[in-house]
Amino acid sequence: MTAVTPLTSPLHDRHLAAGAKLADFSGWSMPIEYAGGGVLAEHTAVREGVGLFDVSHLGTGTVRGPGAAAFVDACLTNDLSRIGPGRAQYTLCCVPDGEAQAGGVIDDLIAYLHGPDDVLLVPNAANAGEVLGRLADAAPAGVAVEDRHTEVAVLAVQGPRSLQVLELLGLPGEIGYMSFVTGTGGGTAEVTVCRTGYTGEHGYELLVAADRAGELWDALLEAGADLGIRPCGLGARDTLRTEMGYPLHGHELSRDISPVQARAGWAVGWAKQAFWGRTALTTEKAAGPARSLRGLRATGRGIPRPGMAVLDTDGNRVGETTSGTFSPTLRTGIALALLDTSARIVDGAELAVDVRGRPQPVEVVAPPFVASHVR
Repeated sequence: MTAVTPLTSPLHDRHLAAGAKLADFSGWSMPIEYAGGGVLAEHTAVREGVGLFDVSHLGTGTVRGPGAAAFVDACLTNDLSRIGPGRAQYTLCCVPDGEAQAGGVIDDLIAYLHGPDDVLLVPNAANAGEVLGRLADAAPAGVAVEDRHTEVAVLAVQGPRSLQVLELLGLPGEIGYMSFVTGTGGGTAEVTVCRTGYTGEHGYELLVAADRAGELWDALLEAGADLGIRPCGLGARDTLRTEMGYPLHGHELSRDISPVQARAGWAVGWAKQAFWGRTALTTEKAAGPARSLRGLRATGRGIPRPGMAVLDTDGNRVGETTSGTFSPTLRTGIALALLDTSARIVDGAELAVDVRGRPQPVEVVAPPFVASHVR
């Protein structure tokens, strides 16, 4: 069987030069951590200073033409009419009614509204093709869906000093959460600056033409040198998002895990007349889900990992972890888990996670596990 060569970011040579440990991530060769510190140092840099991520594996696609925004709104879950041009919105692409697993999540993504006829979508790497393909198949005459995955690079500048880094480059940073503007600075190309991120810290995601990504990466590292900026890999991105309780598709959201089960109903425009999976989701919401996403904090030394059984005090299985890691901030294990609603588990309840055959004590908590600073 012929091996598939993973795709590489426009910044691949920079990662190699920085001693990055690379791994396959949804078909892309991406940095997991860098030499000279690793995940712990990179995580701490974001929480206390500023970190720079390459997230160019994320998909990018445009939906353009008369009524493009209304079309997207009729497909994806959130209510795009709640925001105006220059704003972004977290939303979900669900399995349409009439298909197997209706209401399940094909992907979660960010929609950037440029205007009524122009929407930019940023789905996850593994699902970008399907999301954009489904939209293209459903698009009315005059509306074009274009996959720009390899044309656009995405960089994330995250942490309490992120604004200072942008200001040193002359990029616009004084914008509201989930807003975006376009600017230039520091000799870089045109950059779309988005007040978004996946870390729970004040931060930005920068969209730039792929062939100009290298100069922007270099300029950001140079501008932030005196602020202690550190390149960060996807390992730290995962520990940061888990501390926030942010879902990762394939873990907390999937075709088998609906927004109702994942407690992501806030990203569903329930009053809308149409979106993919509406009937299945409204039916599940009315009946109540069979399982619900909760947070678990270790009270012992065990570190929960994904796919581990969650047990009640009598040893009965009451759920399963979807994500789990050591929290660098809290210095203990944390996890997200789908727990059976029939067990009537409340916050503060004592449970256990089966860590390689040994029950390890945990407490049920409401995420985020650490304070968020995004607003």
